[in-house]
Amino acid sequence: MSVTCPILHVDMDAFYASVMIRDRPELHHVPVVVGGGHRGVVLSANYPARRFGIRSGMSGAEAARLCPDAVTMPPDFGLLTPVSKAIMETFRTVTPLVEVTSLDEAFLDVRGAVRLFGPPEVIAERLRSRIRAEHGITCSVGIAASISVAKLASRQAKPDGVRVIPPDRFVAEVHPLDVGVLYGVGEATRQRLHRLGLVTVGDVAAIEVDLLRRMLGHHLGGHLHALVWGSDRTELVPGGAGVFGFGEGEPEGSMGSQHTLAVDVRDRAQLHRELLRLTARVAARVRGAGRTGRTVTVTVRFADFTTVQRSRTLREPTDVTQEVYAVAVPLLDGLLDARGPRPPAVRLVGVRVEGLRRLRPADSRQLALGERDPGWPDADRAVDRAVDRFGSAAVRRASLL
Repeated sequence: MSVTCPILHVDMDAFYASVMIRDRPELHHVPVVVGGGHRGVVLSANYPARRFGIRSGMSGAEAARLCPDAVTMPPDFGLLTPVSKAIMETFRTVTPLVEVTSLDEAFLDVRGAVRLFGPPEVIAERLRSRIRAEHGITCSVGIAASISVAKLASRQAKPDGVRVIPPDRFVAEVHPLDVGVLYGVGEATRQRLHRLGLVTVGDVAAIEVDLLRRMLGHHLGGHLHALVWGSDRTELVPGGAGVFGFGEGEPEGSMGSQHTLAVDVRDRAQLHRELLRLTARVAARVRGAGRTGRTVTVTVRFADFTTVQRSRTLREPTDVTQEVYAVAVPLLDGLLDARGPRPPAVRLVGVRVEGLRRLRPADSRQLALGERDPGWPDADRAVDRAVDRFGSAAVRRASLL
């Protein structure tokens, strides 16, 4: 195969569960769930557990209902993180163009590596063999010309396989599939498209891009049009997410935090306090990385397990807690109000700052006539210094007491 398919998506198979039980042979053939618990969410399930219908993102209570005898384990990041870091370093022995997207997956651009290591399929098999030999786990690899198609191919290759979707086979192989297979098309978007009569990828591809934009909004319509023709992003961002503090190149393009509440919550003031706590944490991370961001995204998962998001892009980038929070509150309120006068209770809330860039002198904003921005940036810096010196418990906002 020529380098018409230079993008590899390498995804570990049931990574959390596989790493945590690899030295426990008595668990290799029994259902194992990582995460879960009564209020928690399943982070990973091994393949014996998946035969019972258990999936990542499912509530712990639902997983227990499907398989009461499953072994449930909390994630041990002291074990998982070094393995993930070593795997990402293995990828970088093949190509410096590695975009890390999570603890257990990454995209690789291998067009510059084929002369030394052979075509992409050979590189994929080489990586799979090394990961199996060095770490005792398996992975699946998707190979394609773009990021979204490589992601789809790796999903189809699972478990422990390789799948190639070349551009000249994309329409025949992908257009008959349900539109929900596309990378980034969640269940809410899938259901919305189905209600419009757009069930398959081919159904969406048959719609002109301008009509899609009128139907779905300018951004989503244009993005979806690129996905259904396999013409989305082909250039990687080396370093990518820098998961759990490691990874080379540029740090992550977004930073966020979310929390599953101990009990389902309807009280809006309590949700605002939780949102402030998360916002303070995220903004501190953004400042610590020397970044500012322009887009704020709020995520809500209701007690009925529907998950929704809203975003707003600011005119100027920020790293100030209060400015992010001032945007996040109406986003949260809008998500709640959209569910009617009595929305379901909330199970999870999250906030992200996206579109990160390096802090520039121009980002030190001033008011008219050279007056300094009042208060909040200085307060944030004072809090950061106190936390660095005394720990995160040393300072707490009065509204969180």
